[in-house]
Amino acid sequence: MKQIRAVVLGRVQGVGFRWFVRQEARRLGVAGWVRNRTDGSVELETAGEETAVDRLLQHVRVGPDAADVTEVVISDSEVVGSVPYPFSILK
Repeated sequence: MKQIRAVVLGRVQGVGFRWFVRQEARRLGVAGWVRNRTDGSVELETAGEETAVDRLLQHVRVGPDAADVTEVVISDSEVVGSVPYPFSILK
């Protein structure tokens, strides 16, 4: 089991980024959430099988067609097992 938190920088708000992440996460069967931050970035936390989490991060680094991801800052999550399933968009 792997759990991480990530902040995605670039043009990632107003381009369907959260919806994209939710769809990919649900397809991969990982738990977690995604939300917009006030600084224009997107934050997510996810947990699941290591290969599935790594795969989601590959998708996040690219994003949907309208996005322009410039950086993904990843940190290990402090609390393992505290994320919702199925993967959700937080407001």
